[in-house]
Amino acid sequence: MQKSENKYFIFDRPKKYNFKFFLKYVCITILNFFYHVWVRIGSPKETSKTYTVSICAIFKNEGPYLFEWIEFCRTIGIDHFYLYNNNSTDDFLNVLQPYIESKVVTLIDWPQRQGQIAAYQDCIKNFSSETNWLGFIDIDEFIVPIHDNNIKTYLKKFSRYPSVKLYWQVFGTSGYVERNINSSILSDFIVCWRKHDEVGKCFYNTAFKFKPNIPQNKGLHHSLWGTHNGINIPPVNCFGAFSNRGIEKATTSDFPIQVNHYFTKSFNEYIQKTSKGDVYYKKNPHTLAYFYRHEMYCGKVDYSAYKYLLKVKQVLMGK
Repeated sequence: MQKSENKYFIFDRPKKYNFKFFLKYVCITILNFFYHVWVRIGSPKETSKTYTVSICAIFKNEGPYLFEWIEFCRTIGIDHFYLYNNNSTDDFLNVLQPYIESKVVTLIDWPQRQGQIAAYQDCIKNFSSETNWLGFIDIDEFIVPIHDNNIKTYLKKFSRYPSVKLYWQVFGTSGYVERNINSSILSDFIVCWRKHDEVGKCFYNTAFKFKPNIPQNKGLHHSLWGTHNGINIPPVNCFGAFSNRGIEKATTSDFPIQVNHYFTKSFNEYIQKTSKGDVYYKKNPHTLAYFYRHEMYCGKVDYSAYKYLLKVKQVLMGK
């Protein structure tokens, strides 16, 4: 039996619910029990660093979106940004310069093609000594604490774990073919998928060691494994369950936090985005078929980011 979703998640790829899957599920459950025992016996102690929570992001020609994204992230408690510029030709520097001067942003030129993972590895190597938590988030992703009002408060609950995976809530076009790109993303796009995507993004607890060469860290932004006392440990999700080799567990549809992924924005913005190429894939998979697959899952309205919107707009209006 093959399924494309379950009670809580839409799957990135259809899953075959056969004997092999259930055997894997049992083995992973046993392994996860071991991981829970291990982190309770002993986790590395958190030390005082310059920043509590920071973000690492790689971008190309995202100038129109940077200001709102940075201010939203600051509203929910992000202290610092390590931004990797991947051959941008727009006016991004005019937006970032005040943040660079105020030491809110560290800007790194990163001209590598398909250089996303290498940029993340570079950030961990050079800057993890400065921050307790390091999130790997794109410019079209907005972290939305729902039960809490601050990312620091939320992450404090997970100090025993090497990383925390936050699931995507994917937003579509909300019917926009085109729009004024200077208007607010948060205001314009409110129609999203019926369920959360099983894919998400990770915040890395830098008290744990990071091994870039283990197979589990090939896609570290989606699933970052940390190491302590020689044991590699998978990320824990927002329900306190380990996210391990494609097994995702949720206990309720009331997610305490999510990553609003404004994947397409308007149709024309999506077309423009795909023409830029991709920082991860050599052959960009973001085709029209890919677009409509995502759009067809949209079936509900989500205002969870709106509780932060007034503060963000006040800053935007005063720029």
